[in-house]
Amino acid sequence: MAEGLNEQVKPLRIGDAAPDFDARTTLGPVKLSDYRGKWLIFFSHPADFTPVCTTEFIELAKRQAEFSKLDVELLGLSVDSLNSHIAWVTAIREQFDTEISFPIVEDPSMAVGRAYGMIDDGSTDSAAMRSTFFINPEGIVCASTCYPHNVGRSVDEMLRLVTALQAVSDGTALAPEGWVSGEELLAGPASIATEIENDPQWFCRKLDQS
Repeated sequence: MAEGLNEQVKPLRIGDAAPDFDARTTLGPVKLSDYRGKWLIFFSHPADFTPVCTTEFIELAKRQAEFSKLDVELLGLSVDSLNSHIAWVTAIREQFDTEISFPIVEDPSMAVGRAYGMIDDGSTDSAAMRSTFFINPEGIVCASTCYPHNVGRSVDEMLRLVTALQAVSDGTALAPEGWVSGEELLAGPASIATEIENDPQWFCRKLDQS
């Protein structure tokens, strides 16, 4: 059972500190604050043995090395028990020849889901728990996504988003639409009158990286 959480539901917003918790996982006990110093993608799914989530976990496992190169850790969660998680991971290994080597948190009391605003106090099941939180090395939520139960998340987009977040993390640049690693970043809009007068594109300028 997860410990150290406030049961009161509060929507988690970008810029908030990610709520800490202690919980059991498929790879042993985990404390969220243990991930400080690394980027973390913390993602939930409604239940084990569900079709869409199985495809997501298989693709995440196959591409885990790409996240590791970015110094990004993966952490899954669902309301199912640890025994159910282990049975599901075993079935994925046996049926799809894929090893799930990132931990999956059990949350039978839905305490973690409520702390992260994935579900509200009136929820009796985990139908709304398909959220993803991108947490920086300081433990701050930098981005989040929420998908319905019947549409799978894109691992390509998860990689793109965390790469973009890392690229702009020092506050000196902005990532434009569809930005991927290797492309040019944007500078913030000019604020000095002379810059505005001399540059007609002052509101949308490429970053000078010379």
